[in-house]
Amino acid sequence: MNLVQVLIESFRSMAANRLRTALTMLGIVIGIASVVLLLALGDSMQRFISKQLQMLGTNMVYVMPGGDRTAAQRAREGKVAVLTQGDAEALNALPSLTGAAPALQGNFKVTAGNENASSMVMGVTPAMFTIRNWKVDQGTLFSESDVRASARLVVIGQKVADQFFYRADPLGQFLRIENVAFQVVGVLAGEGRQTDGTDLAEQILVPITAASANLVKSPFPQNVHYINAQGRPGVAMTDAIEDIKEVIRSRHRIRVDDPDDFRVQNLNTIAETANKITAGVALLLGLIGAISLLVGGIGIMNIMLVSVTERTREIGIRMAIGARPNDVLMQFLAEAVVICLAGGLVGIAIAAGGAVLITKFADFEVYLTISAVMVACGFATAVGVFFGFYPARRASRLLPVDCLRYE
Repeated sequence: MNLVQVLIESFRSMAANRLRTALTMLGIVIGIASVVLLLALGDSMQRFISKQLQMLGTNMVYVMPGGDRTAAQRAREGKVAVLTQGDAEALNALPSLTGAAPALQGNFKVTAGNENASSMVMGVTPAMFTIRNWKVDQGTLFSESDVRASARLVVIGQKVADQFFYRADPLGQFLRIENVAFQVVGVLAGEGRQTDGTDLAEQILVPITAASANLVKSPFPQNVHYINAQGRPGVAMTDAIEDIKEVIRSRHRIRVDDPDDFRVQNLNTIAETANKITAGVALLLGLIGAISLLVGGIGIMNIMLVSVTERTREIGIRMAIGARPNDVLMQFLAEAVVICLAGGLVGIAIAAGGAVLITKFADFEVYLTISAVMVACGFATAVGVFFGFYPARRASRLLPVDCLRYE
C-alpha cells in the first residue's frame, strides 16, 4: 500500500466511528490548545517585560540613599544618608555616563476645575527626559533656565490630560498641586509601567526646584530622593558603577574602610533576572500543557487497542489477500497520526481564538508565534507516532489464521 491508500483507509476508518473519533480527538485538542496558548502566554510575558524595560532606556542605574551603613551607625556618626543635586551634577560630569538626573517625588493633591485626585508628582531636571527617553506628544519640555528660575510649569501624561481636561487641549491650562498653580506646557507620548510602579501616561513632572520650593518644602532644598544615571554606550556598566561609587564616596567624605551610605541599583541586572524568571515561567506553562497532551495520547493508545480488537477479522482478511505486516502497521499508525494532527489543527485554532480574546478583554497582548504552532504540530505528530506504535505493532503481529477464527 502506498501513502495515499494508507491515508484514504485511515479517513474511512475514522468516518465509520465518528463519535468515538471525535471523543478521542478531544483529548489532543485540549492538550494542543493548552500547549500553544501557554507557550504564547509565556512568550508574551517575556516580550511585555522587555518592552517595559526598554522604555526606561539602556544601561540605567539608580543611586539611592542608604547603603550598607545601619541606622545605628549613622546615628552614632550624627549623619543622615542623603543625596543632593550637587551629587547629580558631579555624576553628570563623569565621562563614563551619558548623564545623571536627580528626582524628588511624593503624593500630592492635584486639582483642575471640579476634578481632583491624589497623584504622584515628580520633580526632575531636563536631563531626566533624555535619560528615560521620554518624548512629548504635545507642547514642549521645561528647560534648564526654567529649573534655575523654579518656574511653576508641569508636563503631564496622556491619562492625566484626559482626566483633568476631558480631552480638551491642556496646553496653557493650569493644574493646581497642593493649591499651587502649575501651567501645563507639554503632554508626554506613550504609556507603560515604570520601575516605580507608575504609568508613563499618569506622570506629573515639574522642575525639581519648583517641587522643592512649593511641594516637598524640605529645610534642605538641595536634597533629592534618588539619582537616575545612564552609562555611556561602549563603557562596561561595572566600570561606570565604580566611577559613581568613587565620586559619591569622595563627596560624602567616606573613609576607605567605611561602608557606603548609598546604594547603586543596576537595571540591566533586573532585566536579566526578569528574563530568567519569565523563561522559567514559560517552561513551566509549557510543561503543564504537555501533561494534558500526554493524557490525550494515553486516550489515543486506549482507543487504538480497542480498534485493533474490534477489527481483528478485518486484519486477518487483509493479510490473507496479500497485505504484509508492515502494511497493517502503517495503516493503524497513520490513523493515530491523522487523529492527532486533526486534533492539533483544531487545538491551534482554539488557542488562536483564546489569544484574541485575552488580547481584547484582558488588556494584555498575546502573540501566537509560528514557532509555537510548529512545536504544537510536532508534538501532535510525535504523540500519534509514540502512542499509536504499540497498537499498530500489535496488529501487525497477529496471525491471519487466528484473526479469521476470531469471533
